[in-house]
Amino acid sequence: MNSLYKASIRCVRSRLSLSTPKTPYKRSFSGAQPTGSGTQSSSQRIGLLALGGLAVGTSYTLGSIYPPTLAELAFPRPAPSAPHRESLEGIELMQHVEEDLQNLSIVQSLRSKKQDYYETRPYLTYPEEKRIHSFTAGTLRGPGMFAVPPLVFGRWDDSESVVIIHAGRSLCGHDGIVHGGLLATLLDEALARTAIMTLPSKIAVTANLNVNYKAPTKADQFIIIRTWLEEVNGRKIRVRGHIEDVNGQLLVEASSLFVEPKYAAMLQTAAGETIGNAIGAKPLKPTQGHPLPGIDVAITS
Repeated sequence: MNSLYKASIRCVRSRLSLSTPKTPYKRSFSGAQPTGSGTQSSSQRIGLLALGGLAVGTSYTLGSIYPPTLAELAFPRPAPSAPHRESLEGIELMQHVEEDLQNLSIVQSLRSKKQDYYETRPYLTYPEEKRIHSFTAGTLRGPGMFAVPPLVFGRWDDSESVVIIHAGRSLCGHDGIVHGGLLATLLDEALARTAIMTLPSKIAVTANLNVNYKAPTKADQFIIIRTWLEEVNGRKIRVRGHIEDVNGQLLVEASSLFVEPKYAAMLQTAAGETIGNAIGAKPLKPTQGHPLPGIDVAITS
């Protein structure tokens, strides 16, 4: 890892050197100098000192406005391709992600508030014939993408939810940055879950989704999606939410309108259980301890 980091630093330095043309330093000598050359040399030294001070001040200001992470965004560290999900390396990677997920401080905190939140995992009991055709549960499931299913904590009245998921290195638009369209998809699914859990039919479709991007979302990190139920007006439900990192930095904001279809009653029996399996069923009572061992999640997800 250190060698890759050093290689990326050398790459940055070489790019910077190529982008800044070098002017050879020349010094001229002559046998006779015009009168007042000492005064001119002193003036030049004072001018150089002033320019140096200005450069330091400018560098400090730019460093404050554009922190070192800007270099990471422009020149992300190189990363190898993700292993196949069924390979030993892939299984080990998914297990590590699951272990890290279970050890997050936010997970431990919410898990201790069983009187306020219930815990569930979407997609774990989703029918395989449907999962393989699902964008987030199938196509993008595996090492380097969504290594493990998201972990959901919902309030018992389903007015709020917290979704924790790991976004891998292979989910980028700009290299090193999670694709904005994918973040919108994650928000759509998380907000939809809050809307669906509010409806007796457990069926709703997205009518409108507004997304505002606040900061780049780096790949290969855990992100947290928070949702809040805003309004219920008959078949129409408004939900808002945002994505943040584990340190609480706001990354993306969203608001949405979901509508219960008029034909929802006809689909309730056939689709209700399947949708519940997809979004994470609500338990009858608070779960105890770790609901699902990490090794099983990593292999069967």
